[in-house]
Amino acid sequence: MRLFSFQRFLRMREWAVALLLTLVPLIFQLVFQPSAWSQQEMPDMPGMQATEGDHETSAEDDRAAEAKLVADRRESEFNHHLAGLLIVLAGVFILTQEVLAARWPLARYAWPLCFLLTGFFVLIFSDTEIWPWGDQSVFYALTHNREDLQHKGFAIILLVLGLVETQRVRGRLKAAWSAWVFPVLSLAGVVLLLFHSHEAGMHGPNPMALMEHIQLQHRWYASVGLGIVLTKGLSEAPTKWRRTLSNAWPILLILLGASLTLYSE
Repeated sequence: MRLFSFQRFLRMREWAVALLLTLVPLIFQLVFQPSAWSQQEMPDMPGMQATEGDHETSAEDDRAAEAKLVADRRESEFNHHLAGLLIVLAGVFILTQEVLAARWPLARYAWPLCFLLTGFFVLIFSDTEIWPWGDQSVFYALTHNREDLQHKGFAIILLVLGLVETQRVRGRLKAAWSAWVFPVLSLAGVVLLLFHSHEAGMHGPNPMALMEHIQLQHRWYASVGLGIVLTKGLSEAPTKWRRTLSNAWPILLILLGASLTLYSE
């Protein structure tokens, strides 16, 4: 009985430390990132406002442009929300895979499958101005729109992560380097996210405030992603904190996914 209580205490301590590690991105964000919500809206610069004689736009054109802007924002928000939901599921499957796999062995493949589905969705269904959904060719879009190119880069990272982790689960990939594919590619995604362009912030009312709002969300995602990189990488090392770190990184993964489901423009 005493041994059982001591083991339970150790397990509770591991979960407590894992939960504390998930607070690191939040602390990083609060310390190093000034809040965009406290900033006042920037006044329009002289010369930025169009005069009545500069151009004439019909009311119909204005409505069409506004409808296109609203549709693009809804599409972008939906893409973030769906990707976030799949990432949340991946984190949940990682935390519960031992229990689930004991009854359903195929449950081990659930979390890599979530990454594969997310990568496939971003690769095919994001940026609907590109063929086959739109009239832009893939080559033209990727060479003329940095945002589209970055989206496809995120998709490739997710697909490679899903493929590598699937092979590791199958036992087909046992090389030491394979354990570092996830943290290395995740770090590449964090860096790419910090330089992610977003054209939505350049249109509509108060474009500077909107762009700052979007960039603030991206920096938060990057902060959580950096926490995932560190905890996942360290969990592969044979240390006494390995179990704690193995619990911490999927919790951070859930936090990242939940944040994506709250994305707004």
